Formats: sequence, structure tokens, C-alpha cells
Amino acid sequence: MRKLMVAMMASAMTLAAAHAMAADKVVLQLKWVTQGQFGGYYVAKDKGFYKEEGLDVDIKPGGPDIAPEQVIAGGGADVIVDWMGGALVAREKGVPLVNIAQPYQKSGLEMVCRKDGPVKTEADFKGHTLGVWFFGNEYPFFAWMNKLGLSTEGGANGVTVLKQSFDVQPLVQKQADCISVMTYNEYWQAIDAGFKPEELTVFNYTEMGNDLLEDGLYAMEDKLKDPAFKEKMVKFVRASMKGWKYATENPDEAAGIVMDNGGQDENHQKRMMGEVAKLVGDSSGKLDEALYSRTAKALLDQKIISKEPAGAWTHDITDAASK
Repeated sequence: MRKLMVAMMASAMTLAAAHAMAADKVVLQLKWVTQGQFGGYYVAKDKGFYKEEGLDVDIKPGGPDIAPEQVIAGGGADVIVDWMGGALVAREKGVPLVNIAQPYQKSGLEMVCRKDGPVKTEADFKGHTLGVWFFGNEYPFFAWMNKLGLSTEGGANGVTVLKQSFDVQPLVQKQADCISVMTYNEYWQAIDAGFKPEELTVFNYTEMGNDLLEDGLYAMEDKLKDPAFKEKMVKFVRASMKGWKYATENPDEAAGIVMDNGGQDENHQKRMMGEVAKLVGDSSGKLDEALYSRTAKALLDQKIISKEPAGAWTHDITDAASK
């Protein structure tokens, strides 16, 4: 009898191992550290949505020294989260990234200024210092300044660009008259630092029509020619969007899942998930072609890219995922 039980247990373990081996591995490289910004992916994994699709998804957090475009170009990821500006620049430089889904419908980028400072309107920017993130996050700002006809080389008729850290200290310490923030992150750091909302002048990129698409999913063009990889991405996007739907409908629970995966400060993650839900909305993941064209045009106008991109997006994955 004992031998029979041992044999049954061994058989069960073998079957379990076989199922585990059968799962398709997917490596997702995030644009930044573990936080509510990526809540949909953590929820999809925690709730078993990826597993239901037969996927074993490894979510890799980003950081200040990690460029998703370089990671995927080096074979370190199957799919990345990236801003479209960075993705189109990388494509022109020889990393053929393709947008396969666009969970975020709106931009969360803002510029905030102290109300007791010199900048009240866009007309006040001249001669002042503005904080800007780089590493591919600078393109929306430069496109905006180009639209305003302002030089970013400093001087009385231009603006001085401060290469900003990923916090609000330049505003607190008055190193810059205005700084870049995200609606779901640094804006609340400013509030936590002691600013009241009425003490800040806010320039919201989306409300001004200066937004470029953020946080899309990108895969390499050559890999998408492989039907097996393409099908894997269909399953990945379908499960990811299921995760995003759950996360936006249950932001507090999603924040808890983010915390379980390494997020910091539960209250901050809850606020972040609430703000991120506004940007994702009821997104199906399908890229809005008009928003894509506006983003590409802004990059062309600023000469951030030199030619109209071709083949930089596809509806094939989201169309198949929605069936």
C-alpha cells in the first residue's frame, strides 16, 4: 500500500511539473519600480489571469539605471512598458519596437509651480528654470516648449532646463520655478511635503492637449513575425487587460497586491491606484490611431525623430485578444 501511495504521489508531482513546464514563459520589463502605475500586471499575476492563459509571467521592476528599450534589445524581455516618445526614438535608432497595446488612454504628466513664484501662466516661462526628467521622459516637455516657440537653451527669451531628480526637492528647495510630476506620484509627494493644492499652479499636459502617449506595451517587430510568439502576446495582452479592469474597479485591493510585490507606502499606493484608474479608464488596450498620430507629429515637429515612423504599431494583438 505504501508503495502504491508513493507511486501516486510521484505521478501527481510529475503531472504538476509537466503543467508548470507547459506554461509559456513571458518576461515583462517595467518602466519604473514596483508601484501602482503597473497595478494591472501585478493583479493579473496575483489573480491567476496569466496562468489561465497558460502563461508564466516574470514581472521585472525598472529603476533609474534601467532602460526598457535596451533591455528588450538585449533579449532580456519579451515585452516592455514604455512611453511612446522613447519607443519611437528607439525605433528610429534601430530597436524596432512595435506598440501592441495601449492600456493608458491619458497622460499623467504635469508641471507644477509654486503659486508664490514667478510663473502663473505659460507666458511667464521665459527666463525661468523648469525641472525636467530625462531618460526618455523629456520628449513631451520639449514638444510643448517647441509649440510655445521657447528655446530650451536658457537666456531671457528661453527657459533653463534643470535635469530633475525623481522627487520634488527642486521645488521644495526653490532650485527650479516649476518641476515635472505625475498625477499619480510626485504630485502627492509635493502635497506630503507640505504644499496645499491651492499653493500650486498646475499645467496638465492632457488638459492642454500636449500629452504624448504613456505606458504602452511594446514588443520587437522581428519576434512578432513568429506566429507562436504573436499568439503568446495575444494571451498576455488579454490577461493584462483583465488585470487592469480588476485593478481599476478595485484600487485598494490592487494597491495591496502591489505592496505584496514590493511596493512602498500603502497609503501612497492606494492614492496612486486611484489616479492611475483615471488614466486607464475603460481602455480595451487598443491603440487610438489619432492619439498615435498626434504623438508622432509632436516628435517630428520637435525633430526628436527625423522621419514619419512606419510599422510602429499594430492592432493585430488587441483585435485577437478581444475575440
